[in-house]
Amino acid sequence: MTAVGFAPGTALASSHREAPLVAADPLADNTDVYAFVSPDDSNSVTLIANWIPFEEPNGGPNFYPFGTGAKTDTTANQGYTYDIKIDSNGDAKPDITYRWTFSSQDTRGTNTFLYNNGPVTSLTDDNLLFRQTYKLDAIAADGTVTTLLKNAPVAPSNVGPASMPNYDKDLFQAAVTDVPGGGQSYAGQADDPFFLDLRVFDLLYGAGAKADGSGLNEVGQDTLAGYNVNTVSLKLPKDTLALKGDATANPVIGVWSTTNRESVNLGTGAVDGTPVQVSRLGQPLVNEVVIPAALKDTFNAIDPTQDATVGKVPSATFGPVVDRVTNPEVPQLIKSIYGAPAPTGDPGTGQTTNRTDIAEIFLTGVTKNSSLDAFYAALGSGSGKAPIQADLNSQTMNTNGLQFGAGFQPSEMLRLNMSINKPTKLDPKAEMTSSLGVVGNDLQGFPNGRRLTDDVVDIELVTLGGFFLPGNNKDTEDPQNSQAALLAKVGGDQVGVNDKAFGTSFPYIASPHNSSVNKAEGGTVTVAGPTTTVTATVTATPSPTANGGSGKAQGSVPPANGVRTPKGGVDTGAGGSTPTSAVLPLVTGTAAVLLLAAGGASIVSNRRKRAAAEDTTAE
Repeated sequence: MTAVGFAPGTALASSHREAPLVAADPLADNTDVYAFVSPDDSNSVTLIANWIPFEEPNGGPNFYPFGTGAKTDTTANQGYTYDIKIDSNGDAKPDITYRWTFSSQDTRGTNTFLYNNGPVTSLTDDNLLFRQTYKLDAIAADGTVTTLLKNAPVAPSNVGPASMPNYDKDLFQAAVTDVPGGGQSYAGQADDPFFLDLRVFDLLYGAGAKADGSGLNEVGQDTLAGYNVNTVSLKLPKDTLALKGDATANPVIGVWSTTNRESVNLGTGAVDGTPVQVSRLGQPLVNEVVIPAALKDTFNAIDPTQDATVGKVPSATFGPVVDRVTNPEVPQLIKSIYGAPAPTGDPGTGQTTNRTDIAEIFLTGVTKNSSLDAFYAALGSGSGKAPIQADLNSQTMNTNGLQFGAGFQPSEMLRLNMSINKPTKLDPKAEMTSSLGVVGNDLQGFPNGRRLTDDVVDIELVTLGGFFLPGNNKDTEDPQNSQAALLAKVGGDQVGVNDKAFGTSFPYIASPHNSSVNKAEGGTVTVAGPTTTVTATVTATPSPTANGGSGKAQGSVPPANGVRTPKGGVDTGAGGSTPTSAVLPLVTGTAAVLLLAAGGASIVSNRRKRAAAEDTTAE
């Protein structure tokens, strides 16, 4: 066992290696969290959490196991537990914790280096020499533990078609396990469902955009295409998750995931059994692009109850996490690199500094009721009113929820209104683009929970650029919306769908790739630079996918911009790959939905062009 000490302030990182210490322990690294009303069962919610970023499918001979729990006869002591936590009353403490603890059975010994010594056609096949199982516990706020599953099977890593000739049916779908009391569980490898162009870190896509909205230099390549992750997916009845067991009265929940490890004495190497949080993830990209480097490891170690006050100096009302949320770095970078003025707050209420719109999304949930007036007044918003005038997903909306000043705690987590069980328009007169969530006039999508198909990079970029501030229907040079207009016009990162179609039934995620990433099951390889772009097409014939994929060579005919955009799945809930609108509506401070001026529809129309050029369809 590795003798590593774990303590607050020295924790490991989450979300695709964004924090300084993550390389030391990839098994602990959260990558993404999803929470959505199940698209084929409106009475249930599905929770998904992923770990271990950038799993190259050919990563043998050991491939990608989950970290294991305490030592057993067949498992070395690694001390990992994986959690999804639910806050239903708004106090930033988990009311329910779902905990996965994994065990390994390794029969290779001194006989072979192989993961399997013949074709594997079932989860119990003797040819599978390394396998894992898990225990799933539900832990109540008072510490009461209810074991839901024991020795449940884990889908193994997808070695390849010779080793696992019918992976989707025999191993992927076979790992779905029924949960007592209703629901289903899956644990195992899957395609990484997050789609984005990570060249955002090269000075925001190569510093190539102009104020008139003409293009970014380095966009359009799905950096995560072809990679896998380790996934847990859990489908449960809504009432199981709701405050007081009543999803009708209390439909809003908060969701985040963590990884714990047993603490270790650095001097003796002894394990004392104390679980220490070493990774944490709620909303996407918060730790990457909101939290500064010096706070990343601290953020991963703390509980959400500390978000508003960690690092606070005595003279301040809130700490540096809130400061970075209300004064984000990205708009200032866009201003310095591309020249578009940065949004400065809500001028309609006299606010000229703090971004209360961002605070509402990331720290409290979106609501127009008066329960959070005191919080926004403390931020200096002038009127004390939340800037996004919609009742969407704050726990203060629950009949039995807490109120600010009476227990409600501003904190970072993914918040979901479980009562919104289909794409629902904020403005019935406007068109809707479901993959853009609330930005696209669809209240079911991010930041109301997160569906697998939500294009969170584009949503967050235009949101940080001032999308939800007043004035977006006015002069596009207004600092309140010029960045949002610029980012929408250039099409964001120009990666609008996943490289593999999602499923229409549980576990909804796509099964894992088994081809090398530099082929990615017949995709395209794009090399982009400041002046030239070279696209090469590689055609392959992967095995048919049983969970909503095409069963054809994905990407065999490159779309117009050389990005894989397979169609399939469904347009609601978890699945779906094709946007449903050619316009980008905007939500103003008065909850009106209007079209962007100066060509703002490009972020959507570009996606439709790519989808139209793709030759695959769901089978």
